Amino acid sequence: MKRRRTGLKSKCQKFPSHEKRRKWGASSFALPQSEDWGNLPHYVVLQIFQHLSLVDRARASSVCRCWNDVFHTPDLWRRFEFELNQPATSYLRSTHPDLIQQIIKKHAQHLQYVSFKVDSCTESAEAACDILSQLVNCTIKTLGLISTARPSFMDVSQAHFVSALTVVFVNSKSLSSIKIDDTPVDDPSLKVLVANNSDTLKLLKMSSCPHVSPAGILCVADQCHGLRELALNYHLLSDELLLALSSEKHVHLEHLRIDVVSENPGQMHFHTIQRSSWEALVRHSPKVNIVMYFFLYEEEFEPFFREETPVTHLYFGRAVSKEMLGRIGLNCPRLVELVVCANGLQPLDEELIRIAERCKSLTAIGLGECEVTCSGFVEFVKMCGGRLTQLSIMEEVLIPDSSYNMEQIHSEVSKHLGRIWFPDMMPTW
Repeated sequence: MKRRRTGLKSKCQKFPSHEKRRKWGASSFALPQSEDWGNLPHYVVLQIFQHLSLVDRARASSVCRCWNDVFHTPDLWRRFEFELNQPATSYLRSTHPDLIQQIIKKHAQHLQYVSFKVDSCTESAEAACDILSQLVNCTIKTLGLISTARPSFMDVSQAHFVSALTVVFVNSKSLSSIKIDDTPVDDPSLKVLVANNSDTLKLLKMSSCPHVSPAGILCVADQCHGLRELALNYHLLSDELLLALSSEKHVHLEHLRIDVVSENPGQMHFHTIQRSSWEALVRHSPKVNIVMYFFLYEEEFEPFFREETPVTHLYFGRAVSKEMLGRIGLNCPRLVELVVCANGLQPLDEELIRIAERCKSLTAIGLGECEVTCSGFVEFVKMCGGRLTQLSIMEEVLIPDSSYNMEQIHSEVSKHLGRIWFPDMMPTW
C-alpha cells in the first residue's frame, strides 16, 4: 500500500500545484503561435466552413483575415442549401434574404450543388422560385427542391415555377442530378431540360408531378442516354418508357423507383405493364433495382403482379390482401426486400413460405399489423437462413401455437439466423 501511495505521489508531483500555476500566470499555458486558430491551414478552415449554415459562415468570416479569405473562396460555394421558411410557422432556421442576395451577387458563378429546403408556406416556395430566376450565371450540376412538410411548391403559380426552373435548365448546361418531387414541372420544361442537358443528366426524381405526361418522361428517356436513376409515379410508367430505357444507346439503368398512389378508392385506373417490357429492361440492365411503393386500397391491386415482375424492393403502406402476397411469392423472383405495414387477421404462413421458396434473393422483411403463427414464422426463417440480414417483425404479429410460445421463438429464430434475434416492440421502418 505504501508503494502505491508513493507512486501516486510521484506522479502527482509532475503537475504544477495551484499556487505555482497562479505564479506562472495564464501566459505559461497559452498555445504556441503555430497552434493559434488564426493559423489553421486553409483547407482545414474550409472543411469547417462547409459544415456551417450561411449565417454562421458570415459570423465566422469576421474573426480574422484568414477566415475571411476562406469565406470568399470559390470552393466553399460549390455546394449550398438555401433554407427558406416563415418564422411564425416553422421551427427551422431560415437563410436571411440579405445574405442570399450577397451569395447570388458574389458567388452565383461558383454554385454547382444547390438545394432549396422550404416549409409548408407558399411564400417560402415563391422565394425559392425568385432565387432560381436569378441563377443565370451558374453551372449547376445538382438541383434539389425539398418540401419539409406539405408540398408548398404545388401552391405556387405554375407559370412562375416553370419560368424559374427554365432559367436553371437553360443556363446550367451540365445538370447531372435533379430532384423535383411534388412540383408543378410540366412537359415543355422537361423538353428544355433535355435540349440543354441531355449529355450530362444521370439522375431524375420527379414523383408526384401531376403536370407531366407519359410522353413528357418518354422524351427524357429517349434523349438522355446517360440516365442511371429515375423516380416517378406509376401513371408515367409505360411499355414505351421501359423499352426506351432498354435501347442499345442507353447506359445500364441502376435504380428505378415507382410510387403507386391512390388518394380516393375506385377513382384511379391502373394500367398493366407487359411482361416483355420488363424482361427487356432486365436484359439490358441485369443489376437494376426496381423499387415500388404502394399506397393503394385492397380493391385497387387487381392489375399488379399477375405476371412475372422483376421488382426488387416492395413497400406496402396500406393493408394488402393475402391473395396479393401470394402473387408476389409466385411472380417476383428478384425480390430482395419486402415491407408489409398491415394485412388483417388471417395468418400469412403459406404466403411467407411461398416467398421463401421462390424469392431466393430475399434478404430483408418487415411485418407490421399482420398475423403469422410461430411455427410458420420459424419455417420461413429456416428456409431463408442466414441470408436474412434484416428481420423486423412486431411482437404482436406472432401467434403462439402448440410448437412454440413467445419465450421460445427468439432462441429458435436466432439459431437459424446465426445471430441473436428478438421481435420488435415498435416498427423500425
